[in-house]
Amino acid sequence: MSDLFLTEIGELTTNDGEVVTNAVVVVDDGGVSFAGPSADAPEHRGRPLIDCEKRAVIPGFVDAHTHLVFAGDRSDEFRRRLAGESYSEIGAAGGGILATVAATRDATAEDLFELAAGRVRRMISGGTTSLEIKSGYGLDLETELRMLEVARRIGEELPVDVKTTFLGAHSVPPEHKKDPDGYVDLVIEEMLPAVSGLADYCDVFVEEGVFTVEQARRIFEAGAAIGMPARVHAEQLSHLGGAGLAAELGAASADHLDHVTPEDATALSEAGVSAVLVPGAAYTLGSPQPSGAMLWDAGCTVAVATDCNPGTSYMETMSLVISLAVVQMGLTVEQAIWAATRGGALSLGFDDKGTIRQGSSADLLVLDAPTAAHIPYRPASDLVATTIKAGSIVSEIR
Repeated sequence: MSDLFLTEIGELTTNDGEVVTNAVVVVDDGGVSFAGPSADAPEHRGRPLIDCEKRAVIPGFVDAHTHLVFAGDRSDEFRRRLAGESYSEIGAAGGGILATVAATRDATAEDLFELAAGRVRRMISGGTTSLEIKSGYGLDLETELRMLEVARRIGEELPVDVKTTFLGAHSVPPEHKKDPDGYVDLVIEEMLPAVSGLADYCDVFVEEGVFTVEQARRIFEAGAAIGMPARVHAEQLSHLGGAGLAAELGAASADHLDHVTPEDATALSEAGVSAVLVPGAAYTLGSPQPSGAMLWDAGCTVAVATDCNPGTSYMETMSLVISLAVVQMGLTVEQAIWAATRGGALSLGFDDKGTIRQGSSADLLVLDAPTAAHIPYRPASDLVATTIKAGSIVSEIR
């Protein structure tokens, strides 16, 4: 079903500068052909009818930062952090990213697909219609390729659009700990050429004890040379200069930004770099959130994302992320909803997503609530009644 007629919409969030009450959305061939007041709507003409019963309709969520292809369990680290160990201390002891690397290297492609597909199905039922998936738990060519192939398969077999990101520079693997520059050479000379057909973007974790700004610049320049724009893990645990590098390179996004400065925000805005915020990570680590309001006021394109990963933000749906963005990051309800939909779409180059207007893809959510404000207002409630992807109902709670 790719033709629909949604009527009796109590509140329609178009992300096109207005909220429409008593609205109608018409879908033809998977795209929106009309969105506006019911008084202006075209005739029904036999399209399958959805009576929204005065509930709210918003665009589908676009999750612009995930690490959801992985194996293993790091719940023990959660307990250790609660007992006082830091993220860095756990990593130095062989935990953290490297613990997931070991488990993921041992997993088959089918294992990884089944694990990731389960996560994505829950994301879809929670309203996610498009997402980004990073590699980065292989740190060797064979496993990085396997992760990216699984990520592509997710987009082919499940009703969700996927952009993939190569994150071979997520950490320095144990076998290269004594020669991190040699690992950077390996990423540039062997991994990037091999994954170029599987990855849409290139990412580097720019952080103390991980990769320096100069190492990241080398990797990003090599990625750009083969058509892979940069997405930068920047300023998460410290202020090292990743945001400035993202601005210098005109990256697609700078992500995390927990230690971002007003000067960074201005540079990102002027360079057209999306600021992708992942409030679940700071929430789980018990650290201060970055100011989403400051980035928004600086003119940045702000997105919010789950950062779904096994260690610091094992969140699969966007509702809590939106609530954290409102309560802890200073975004308004309207800004947070925009950031979870249109902001994520712009960050990933999905020009026809994250909005409900003539010509956009019919990725829509019918909420079991009268307004979109109920999402951050009731973050523990499952308020997505119906998920529609390109005009087809892909999840429905009856």
